[in-house]
Amino acid sequence: MQIEHQSGEYRNVACDMLIFPVFEDETAGSPALRSLDKAAGGMVHSALASKEFKPELYNRWRLHNPGGLRARSLLLVGAGKKTDFTPARLREIAGTGVRTARSSFSGSVVFLCRGIQSPSLAARVAAEGALYANYESDLYKTRDRDEKDVKKFRILIDRKAAGREIEEDIRRGIEIGEATNFARTLANEPANILTPSRFAERALEEGSRAGLALRVMERDEMEKLGMNALLAVSRGSDEPPKMLVVETPAAAGNGRKRKPAYGLIGKGVTFDSGGISLKPSEKMEDMKADMAGGAAVLGAMVALARLGTRMPIVGLIPLVENMPGGRATKPGDVVRSFLGKTIEIINTDAEGRLIMADALYYARKMGARRILDIATLTGACVVALGHVNAGMMGTDRKAIDQLRKNCDTTGEGLWQLPICDAYRREIRSEIADMKNVGNRWAGAITAAKFLQEFTEDVPWVHLDIAGMDLDHDGRPFACKGATGFGVRTIVQLMESL
Repeated sequence: MQIEHQSGEYRNVACDMLIFPVFEDETAGSPALRSLDKAAGGMVHSALASKEFKPELYNRWRLHNPGGLRARSLLLVGAGKKTDFTPARLREIAGTGVRTARSSFSGSVVFLCRGIQSPSLAARVAAEGALYANYESDLYKTRDRDEKDVKKFRILIDRKAAGREIEEDIRRGIEIGEATNFARTLANEPANILTPSRFAERALEEGSRAGLALRVMERDEMEKLGMNALLAVSRGSDEPPKMLVVETPAAAGNGRKRKPAYGLIGKGVTFDSGGISLKPSEKMEDMKADMAGGAAVLGAMVALARLGTRMPIVGLIPLVENMPGGRATKPGDVVRSFLGKTIEIINTDAEGRLIMADALYYARKMGARRILDIATLTGACVVALGHVNAGMMGTDRKAIDQLRKNCDTTGEGLWQLPICDAYRREIRSEIADMKNVGNRWAGAITAAKFLQEFTEDVPWVHLDIAGMDLDHDGRPFACKGATGFGVRTIVQLMESL
């Protein structure tokens, strides 16, 4: 998709479809709509008056061959209440328009940005939304793949703005949008194709092009270091485990290696059967996306490198398959983690926290001064928050506050859960320093308490994105499948700090 800034009046722009957001509190007599109605020969007034079109969020109404416009069709998209409008909402409106354009084989689209005071921010999120909406998850279909892609998406700002600044922010939106779609593709890949080894290969290909420094830690190195919690998860699989280490240019350093200001940890379980504590078969196929946290970290690191970040950041993605087998870890086994703390493994299906534990301590050994981890960690988080918000816990108050503030821009919902010390008793073990699960209550929180054992005094945030990694229903602005949740959140946080 070619994305660019369009100047001039929307009436004079030639395209297949002009997308015009309309707010609920607007009427045909509002200045903006009055002008549009005049150009469309009174049809906008007619649609609003007859209730044929209600400008409720995501509602659409299409007019073919509007006489006073050079566009072949006009699409009105309901933008909801103006008082509730945010940059995230503008992204979704742009995406809703692109999805509609795809269904009508409209190859060239002009989107009128409305409702956001900052033209640069509006242009950036519109570009992100267009790319997000133009993505399809049908990676392996050989039939029924009509060419629907929108080829050209032009962004028209409804106020005066510096063209050069707008173009730069469109570029930023493109980088973030493409990195998000890269993460979506990784999570959509079936587990027989995206093994730990293949994930590492894809990371090396994409990361190297972006200017990142990458290396892959193999099993023998992990054994020498004592990463026995991570290795315990991989024991049942024939696929060898990997630890992917990704550094921004500022961290890798040109001979002046700097300690990372931030460590980003992403869970990379490329398939989770549950191990000996085998999952039920229903929906087990979704466990191909149990590496969505790792995909988000990789996507965010790629975007940050392409955006020219000067912050030294390290990303760590432990990559394993969790499978049953003759050598698989058994419930009741005890392992010594990289940090040295011992863990009684009660449930082998609570594997994500085991691989994250060793990665968290490795980030500390590399010198990370602050840490954020992201993982499809617990079904309990889905029970608590559904498919609307990810769970957020941790000890880094500044980062938590900034993450919440950023939600209106990223469109990725986060809700903070408590993590006080009273929850620690649920993971006490009789024979080891801790066990990897508590009882059935507050499972998302006790999982976070387990991770906290390995961050200790380092300021840390944990994002539990279980329930946010896949969308089974699709949205007006997105196809079904992987969401890429976390890429925008991480990039926005790094840039905010």
